[in-house]
Amino acid sequence: MTGHTERPLLFLDVDGPLLPFGEDPQREPRVATPDSHLARLPSEVGRRLAALPCDLVWATTWEDEANVEIAPRIGLPHLPVVNWPEPSDEHEREDRWFGLHWKTRTLVNWAAGRPFAWVDDEITDADRDWVSTHHGGRALLHHVESFRGLADEDFAALDQWLRAL
Repeated sequence: MTGHTERPLLFLDVDGPLLPFGEDPQREPRVATPDSHLARLPSEVGRRLAALPCDLVWATTWEDEANVEIAPRIGLPHLPVVNWPEPSDEHEREDRWFGLHWKTRTLVNWAAGRPFAWVDDEITDADRDWVSTHHGGRALLHHVESFRGLADEDFAALDQWLRAL
């Protein structure tokens, strides 16, 4: 590993990576009802996440609700949660200027130099560039298509990256 004795972190977004939404431009629209939102959680995703060699952390606007609503449905234990601070005016201006996702700065601070992977449907190259400049450890920012959620190829990429540390 990279000098850290702690396992790497995996920051998890919920909407998009775990709860797919939107439509695949290559497929027919799916039928959804208001009460089917959480029913779209794939049951095997918790087992697959828990098998990765890392410490899982909720990085979602669901915050503590992810432990109440999501974790039990997919078989995960109570996980640490990133709580989002109110951004300063200066950081908001900088984030807009650089095109950063509003989570990026907080996740780098939360990791405190520890290696981390982050799965989200809103990650861009601007976030990758900023993290590579401002984070002292290794990082993988992995974009997941919101209409499909985490898929086999995403788990393979995460597993390979985490095991290579």
